[in-house]
Amino acid sequence: MAWRFTGKNVIINTAFLMNVKSKGVITMSFDGFFTHAIVHELNTTLKTGRVARISQPYPAELIITIRAQRHNYSLLISANPTYPRIQITTVPFTNPAVPTNFTMTLRKYLDGAVLEKIEQVGNDRIIRLIFNTRDELGDSQKLILVSEIMARHSNISLVNDKTGKIIDTIKHVGSDQNRVRLLLPGATFVMPPKQDKANPYLPNQLYSDLVREFSAPRDLAKQLQGHYEGLGHDTSLDLANRLLASDHLPTTYQQFIHRFDNPDPVIIDGKKKQFMAFPPVGADENAIQHFSTLSEMLDSYYAQKAQQDRSKELAGQVIKVIKNELKKDRRKVKKLNKQLEDASEADKYRIRGEILTTYLGKLKHGMKEITLPNFYNDNKPLKIDLYPELSPSRNAQKYFTKYDKLKSSVAYVNKQLGLTNAEIKYFENIQNQIDLASPSDIQEIRLELQQEGYIKNKHKGKRRKVRVSKPEQFHTSDGTLVLVGKNNLQNDRLSFKTANKNEIWLHVKDIPGSHVVIRDTHPSDQTILEAAQLAAYFSKGRDSDNVPVDYLPVKRLHKPNGAKPGFVTFRGQKTLYVTPHKLNN
Repeated sequence: MAWRFTGKNVIINTAFLMNVKSKGVITMSFDGFFTHAIVHELNTTLKTGRVARISQPYPAELIITIRAQRHNYSLLISANPTYPRIQITTVPFTNPAVPTNFTMTLRKYLDGAVLEKIEQVGNDRIIRLIFNTRDELGDSQKLILVSEIMARHSNISLVNDKTGKIIDTIKHVGSDQNRVRLLLPGATFVMPPKQDKANPYLPNQLYSDLVREFSAPRDLAKQLQGHYEGLGHDTSLDLANRLLASDHLPTTYQQFIHRFDNPDPVIIDGKKKQFMAFPPVGADENAIQHFSTLSEMLDSYYAQKAQQDRSKELAGQVIKVIKNELKKDRRKVKKLNKQLEDASEADKYRIRGEILTTYLGKLKHGMKEITLPNFYNDNKPLKIDLYPELSPSRNAQKYFTKYDKLKSSVAYVNKQLGLTNAEIKYFENIQNQIDLASPSDIQEIRLELQQEGYIKNKHKGKRRKVRVSKPEQFHTSDGTLVLVGKNNLQNDRLSFKTANKNEIWLHVKDIPGSHVVIRDTHPSDQTILEAAQLAAYFSKGRDSDNVPVDYLPVKRLHKPNGAKPGFVTFRGQKTLYVTPHKLNN
C-alpha cells in the first residue's frame, strides 16, 4: 500500500485513487451538499417566476412549469422512492387522461403564483419553495411546497405558511405509518426530527480537530459524516482526501463547501455510472463527462434509469393482469395435457368394452368386478371394474361411451392447447416489451389489453381514440434507417402500414421480440447484420451471446384473421446468428 507524505500528515492513499480511476468509486450522491448546489441553481433560474402549468405525469412525480426570464422551465419534483430529486428537466412527458386529486389541489392554490424563492432547510435534503399568491378574497398569502428527498420517506407537501396546516401531500402518511409525523390534509406540518449535527456552512473548527485525530481517509470520512449535517458518504470521502492533502485546513474547507455554489457538474463512467457536483480529487479525466448545469447532468444520468422505473410504476396494473393471465393459462395447459394423456389410453376402455360384450353371459347384475381372458394379449387374465347398479350390457356400453368421449375430445383439446400456448407467448412477448418500454409505450400496451378485453375500460361508451406513437429509429454504420416497434400496436402499424413491401423485416426466431424493419429494399450485408443485432437486443434473448434472427421481405408477412396484435406468419426467411447490440439513434 503506497502513502504520500506532505509535512507532518499522512495524506492520501494512492491505491485508493487508482480505484477511483478504474472503478469510479468516489461519487457525490443527492446528499445535503448536492441539495445546496441544486437549490442555488434553481434560485438563479426560477426565482420570481410565475407558475404557468402544473402536471403529475407519474404517481410520485410533479412537473411545475414556471415562466421565468421570458422562458418556460419544467421543474421536476420527485418523491419517487428510488430516484427522489428536484431539478429542471427537458425530458418530455405525457399527462394522464384524468388529473390526480393532488394535481387539482395544486392547480387551485398555485396556478399563477409567484415563486419568491427556494430555500434549503439547514444542510439537509429538505427544500422549501415559497410561493406568493392570493386567496379567494384576493388577499395576499404565502404557500410553501416542501420537498423531502429521503428515499422511501420522500414526499411533497403543500403547506399554508400562516396556519402551518397541510393543504395536501402527494403521499398521505397516517398515524399507522408514522407515529411522529402526520402528513395528511388538515394536520399541522412538522419537520422531520433534526439530527444533532453541525451545519457545515456555519463557522466551526470541527474538521481541524478530526484531521489531527484521524489520518486515514476512510476513518476521517466516517468521522466527518458523523459530525456534519447533510454529508453523504461519497462527499465526506472527497472532503477527507482534500483535508489530508492540505497545508492550510481552513482555506481547503471553505473552498470545498463553497465549490457547491459554483459546481462543475460531471458524470463519471466507471464500473458504475455516477454523478457529482464537481470532479472528486484524483478522478480520471478520461472517464468524466462535463455538463453546463446540474439539471442537465441529472437529465442525462436518469434518462434511462428513471424512465424504466416510471414505466414499471405505470405498468403496475398491466404486469398484474399479465401475471394472472399467465398463471391461469399455464394451469390450463397442465389440465389439457392431462386430458391428452388420458385420451392416449382410450383404447383400454374400448378393449374392456369388447371383452365384456364377448363374455356378456358371465356377467351378473350387482357384480363390482370380473376377471376375463384378454384376447388382445394372449388371453391373459384382465380384471375389469364394474358398476353394480348397471346391467351387464350397460356396463359394456359405459366403457364404449368413455372411449368415444376421449377420442372425440382429442381434436378439441389440441385446438385449445394451441390457443392457450399462443396466448402464453403473447403475454410473454408483452412482458419482454415492458422491460424496454418507455412510459408512452406502457399507455399503448394498456390500451391494447383493454381492446383485447383483459383490462376493463373504466370509460364505458367512450372509446378513446389513441394515436399510436412512432417506432424507435436507429441508423446502421452506413446511415440506413432501421425502425423498431416497442409494443404490439407499433409492431402491427410498422409491419403492415409503414413498411414498403420490398423492405426487409426482421424478428428473433421462436422467442418474443420486436418487429424490426430496414428502410431499404437492397440493404448491404453489414446493414442486415447490424439490424439483426438490434432485433436480438429488443428481444427476450438480449442477454444471450448467440441469438437466431429471421429476415425476409415485408411482402412475405401474413396476419391471420382474428390474430392478436403483433402476431404474424411468414415463410421463405433466412436466418442469422448474432450477438445482441443496440445501435445509435
